[in-house]
Amino acid sequence: MALTVCLSCVLALLVAGPAQGIRGQEPGPRPLELREAFTLFQIQYNRTYSNPAEYARRLEIFARNLARAQRLQEEDLGTAQFGVTPFSDLTEEEFDQLYGNRKAAGRAPNMDRKVGSGERGKSVPSTCDWRKKPGIISSVRNQVTCGCCWAMAAVGNIEALWAIKYQKFVELSVQELLDCDRCANGCAGGFVWDAFLTVLNNSGLASEKDYPYQGKAEVHKCQAKRYKKVAWIQDFIMLPENEQSIARHLATEGPITVTINKELLQVYQNNVIQPAPGTCDPRQVDHVVLLVGFGKTKSVESRQAEADLSQSKPRPRRRSIPYWILKNSWGANWGEEGYFRLHRGSNACGITKYPWTALVDAPAKKRHAVSCPP
Repeated sequence: MALTVCLSCVLALLVAGPAQGIRGQEPGPRPLELREAFTLFQIQYNRTYSNPAEYARRLEIFARNLARAQRLQEEDLGTAQFGVTPFSDLTEEEFDQLYGNRKAAGRAPNMDRKVGSGERGKSVPSTCDWRKKPGIISSVRNQVTCGCCWAMAAVGNIEALWAIKYQKFVELSVQELLDCDRCANGCAGGFVWDAFLTVLNNSGLASEKDYPYQGKAEVHKCQAKRYKKVAWIQDFIMLPENEQSIARHLATEGPITVTINKELLQVYQNNVIQPAPGTCDPRQVDHVVLLVGFGKTKSVESRQAEADLSQSKPRPRRRSIPYWILKNSWGANWGEEGYFRLHRGSNACGITKYPWTALVDAPAKKRHAVSCPP
């Protein structure tokens, strides 16, 4: 904890002073504060580099990411804090290659968007957080360098729905989906609907204990038949492209999977992201996460309000910010203990594009296969 506080202090100095120098800095020695921040980053996230040239390259990338974080801090309309994260020594291209899922935006099966039968006619509560009910949400997973956000989100969805319906928590196997998914995507990215089809075709999922996560896909080595199934689904649906409908289903039925644009997450630290116009394109979704709740912040002054005050404009009314609560798969050391919050009501980062959820009930017959997108 002390290390994190110290790192924040150094970053405050950078933002207050040398940050402008980071953006257009001439070749040569870096500011002492930058090197200190980079050293603390290396210690906190256990980073070492093979030679001085690689160290210098990563320091340069770190500096650019700090500048980018400051720019986002100034532009974002919410309360989000941006800064040093476990990914601060990666270029945007490297981050995208390691943690992106371009397949997630691929063509979905021809399915009508449906409303679950259990939610019809029900009002939407002001807040919802499934994390507060014990035994519903599994611990935050870490995909490491395997592009399996799609599988982890799907498994988290089934785990939560199974626990809600049967009052019994079971930790399910992500690895079974990686080894057995019909499209053979594995760690190269994949589709949530394909994960659900795989569960249907395998007549359920094994437990994490029996079929543990390896962080890589054993292609064509599906071991599904070797292990007892501890949970299953009857079907899956895609919800309407409407945040009110999504909130109602979330509150009445349980967590769902959503696919978003992850552009702002590389340097995200905490609080509510409300992207400025032109950032986090809602059409370019590339990362699957689990939606577990929603709420509102206490009344705060927006960054636009702060800007108005700096220009001697009349003090605006304080406002609360509605948000979604999302569970990521990058470990508990990222974001808000593995979670993040995103503005609700503006389709921030494309959250309404692909809201998928399983339907947990008695096992169904194998579903007719859907062809994989190219």
